[in-house]
Amino acid sequence: MDWHSLEIQNVLNNLCSKDEGLGDQEVKKRLEEYGPNEITEKKRLSLVRIFIRQFFNPLIWILLAAAVLKFFLASLVDGVVILLTILFMVIIAFFQEAKAEKTMKALKNLTSPQAKVKRAGALKKIPSQECVPGDLVVLEAGDRIPADARLLQVSNFQVNEASLTGESLPIEKNIDPIPRETQLADRKNMVYTGTVVSHGKALAVICATGMMTEFGKIAEQLQKSPKQLTPLQESVKRLGHWMLVVIMGIVLGFLGIGTYLEMDWIELFILCVAIAVAAIPEGLPATVTVVLAAGVHRLSKKKGIIRKLLAVETLGATNVICSDKTGTLTLNLMTLVEVSTLNHKVSLERERFQLNDSTFRGTEDPDLLMALKIGALCNDAAYVHSGDQVTLLGDPTEVAILQAFDHLELDKTSLDEGNPREEEIPFSSELQWMATLNSMKEGKCLLMKGSPEKILTFCTHLLKNGEVEKLSKSDQDAFHHSLQEMAQRGLRVLATAYKPLASEKFDENTAKKDLIFAGFLGMIDPPREEAKLAIEKCKQAGITVKMITGDNHMTAEAIAKQLNLNSDGVVTGRQLDELSDEALRETVRKTHIFARIEPLHKLRIVHACKALKQLVGMTGDGVNDAPALEAADIGISMGITGTDVAKESSDIILTDDNFATIVDCVEEGRVIFNRLRHVTAFLLTTCFGEVITILLAFLTFHVSPLEPLQILWINLVTGSMIAIPIGMEPKEGDELIYPPRGYGVGMIFPGMVLRIIYLSIALSIGAFLIFYFSLNSSDLTHARSMTFCSIVLYEWFMALQMRSDERSAFQLSFFKNKMLNISSLIALSLLILILYVPVLEQTFMTTFLTWQDWIFCVLPGCSILILEAVRKKFFPKLFAYGKWQKGTF
Repeated sequence: MDWHSLEIQNVLNNLCSKDEGLGDQEVKKRLEEYGPNEITEKKRLSLVRIFIRQFFNPLIWILLAAAVLKFFLASLVDGVVILLTILFMVIIAFFQEAKAEKTMKALKNLTSPQAKVKRAGALKKIPSQECVPGDLVVLEAGDRIPADARLLQVSNFQVNEASLTGESLPIEKNIDPIPRETQLADRKNMVYTGTVVSHGKALAVICATGMMTEFGKIAEQLQKSPKQLTPLQESVKRLGHWMLVVIMGIVLGFLGIGTYLEMDWIELFILCVAIAVAAIPEGLPATVTVVLAAGVHRLSKKKGIIRKLLAVETLGATNVICSDKTGTLTLNLMTLVEVSTLNHKVSLERERFQLNDSTFRGTEDPDLLMALKIGALCNDAAYVHSGDQVTLLGDPTEVAILQAFDHLELDKTSLDEGNPREEEIPFSSELQWMATLNSMKEGKCLLMKGSPEKILTFCTHLLKNGEVEKLSKSDQDAFHHSLQEMAQRGLRVLATAYKPLASEKFDENTAKKDLIFAGFLGMIDPPREEAKLAIEKCKQAGITVKMITGDNHMTAEAIAKQLNLNSDGVVTGRQLDELSDEALRETVRKTHIFARIEPLHKLRIVHACKALKQLVGMTGDGVNDAPALEAADIGISMGITGTDVAKESSDIILTDDNFATIVDCVEEGRVIFNRLRHVTAFLLTTCFGEVITILLAFLTFHVSPLEPLQILWINLVTGSMIAIPIGMEPKEGDELIYPPRGYGVGMIFPGMVLRIIYLSIALSIGAFLIFYFSLNSSDLTHARSMTFCSIVLYEWFMALQMRSDERSAFQLSFFKNKMLNISSLIALSLLILILYVPVLEQTFMTTFLTWQDWIFCVLPGCSILILEAVRKKFFPKLFAYGKWQKGTF
């Protein structure tokens, strides 16, 4: 039912409500029919089910199979180590998923705990859950509205609907019917759940409760939003399946060869387990988690709090940012920026007014000074003292006038004392102006400010160069032209006027006659300077910025121009309603400014962007933003002005509500993603290098060159110990020069696969040759110790080159990453302990190595350091195929 379009009596008739309210029996009947007035939520997964779900992972299956085989066919220690690895991986994933989402709880907290309703002729205070459609509810300043309702009576009634519509200013309400197609933000005869009464009193009839309210619809959309995997999760999932296929293929190949060679089946199985263990990058989950956590810490210093760990990486792939206007692209601070009189149009900049190329103090122009004085005296904003702090409280437009007054070094206190107020006619939506009677030096004077359209009709004279003149038709045309031009620039305009009041009575009729026009006061929520620079950075980085606001289209367009945000026109919420999903996708492709947007419009815009294969970041601060924040690939909420619902729906919270911080986060996200690629390449190179080494040794000698526990040590201990510092490599500084990676481009790309193959073959050839010559000159234990040592040393030299896929270690400096150097020394120290401490020698089945042995073990690592330096010098983009876009370099 479109309650806003109906006459009051029709509303009451449709709801079967009466002036005395509902009776107890009727209330009981409606509670049974409509249910309690509360937000309901779906049953959540139990912690046990979440924990069990972590085992549905290909990497976990492979490790479990390896652990079982080790328990039955080999050493208990090996099996325990593998099980501990599995447990570590599962616990990390479990805690990431088991963080209980509080979005629905936060939504519930926005509903009013109690409501004042009129029932059977008596006023009662009841829990808001007991409100039913048809209840008459009494609303006063400070009340949180308990349900969606149609207003029946109002008295200077204003409601703050920022949490629902995004409109920062309180909305003046009335009881008049309005057209059915009127959008939510303009339905001035309705009030909605969770919004707050800021001024006045009202009586309303409840039209919708619980999940049928606007908040309820938002809650329903939140529950319907599917939990999509992040690009990193998709990449890891693909990697797991890909590795499962590769490992199964390798194991089956070994089984086939072993059967053909008539090997003992127990030895064959043990060898297959060694192959499986070697191929699985056991240290990858832990390393990824540490790298992401470090990124979270760095972003917190840049005023971005990451709620969901995997969101850090997704930031780097974002190519569309849908941003709210108020508070994010603008300061969320109404500011007086222009005063227009008949002679001058002046702009307030810092503490001076500017006219043409010269500057002058505002007090030097009598017309300008009069307009400002009227704005300051006919003003209900007040200075509130709290200790040493002084705060301005009141209507944002009135606060803006007093702040400008202060900037001009004019004393408001002295002005009030010299021109005391005697009477006033308060502002109301019906009048659209306010007036005061002040005692001035010249006598009593009526001062008025308000709607320009209204006040201009009351004026017969104007102030010109300090003299009062008759207002001519040409003057009126000039004022209307000036007013239109200011409105087109998105300014909120107030008109000021006055007249001496010697013997006339101060009342509404007198106030509307023979006024002297003084000037226009133009205000706007100005754009952030840093937001302009951030938008330029986004353009350079290939990121499209879209402004989505609840403000009118003229304000949105004006702010966009100041931010240099280009767009093919402006699309309003009403126009969006008329578009099909397919037409909206085409509109979203070329339009970047959306005005008068409602909650579900934002959701449609996000879905349209995603349908275009775009990775979407969505900013928001209100309850109205929650569904879009949930649906976006990255939800970004405001830490200062954001509601709890918006914060709980988001992935990232900005502690400074600044758009520029988003760009910093995107840059850090790209840095982190590059690091994760380097880490993954490093660990997979080690794993597949081991597999190829085992394959070559098996085909030559029918034995493994490494013990399973040695493989686990390489993968878990030294591998992770060196991989983590690679993930901490300082950024190179050119991350925002490159475009965001294309849709479907994951962590692993074709060029990276080729590089892994190249480095794995280099590792395996070096390790196999070490094993080959050692086995021919000594026993199996010594040969395995040599192979083990050579692979660990190879990892260290390879790590120096893995910090970048285009710049060599010599270009990056060997000492730039101090953590890598320290970790490598620790890994080397642990290797020495394993080789020379008797207890560890027995556990890891190693033996003493001479200094000549060490020289041989170092050779493969030194070779790859030199080969990669030469390759990066002459062919830096050799392995760049598919790095940013599919099928391109």
